[in-house]
Amino acid sequence: MFLAPRLFIDQVRRSEAETLVAIHGEAFARPWSADDFTALVADRSVYALALRRESLFGNRRMQGFVLVRAAADEAEILTIAVAPSAQGKGYGRRLMEDIMRRLYADGVRSLFLEVDGANAPAVRLYRSLGFETVGERKGYYHRADGSTGTALVMRVQLR
Repeated sequence: MFLAPRLFIDQVRRSEAETLVAIHGEAFARPWSADDFTALVADRSVYALALRRESLFGNRRMQGFVLVRAAADEAEILTIAVAPSAQGKGYGRRLMEDIMRRLYADGVRSLFLEVDGANAPAVRLYRSLGFETVGERKGYYHRADGSTGTALVMRVQLR
């Protein structure tokens, strides 16, 4: 009998900056540094959540994370990343649904994000969660091959 892995969403710890760098570095052409992540995780205005998968031995390994900065009644996804080996399993959706519930409970009205318009799976996910495109930033994303991509600025009303 096959047992589905147990998943947990909890707070990212400051000591996990290198894990964030590794996952982010696999997902983006221009990864952030450990110092960047350490500062963000320590920032009281930032929600830093990790999705962890529990092994058969009880170890919980981070599979993805989301960082969100909130100010007044608005918030912005700073970054969200899922390890390539864990993509396609709904982990990004789980992270987004969890953070949206938390923001709603904390009185946040609007959530913004930027996504590479060429990232069709991410755009589909965000649209399925109610996000709408409210702007564009041409040449915003720098790809590994030297080309650039347009960022779609998206927003969802939580209240």
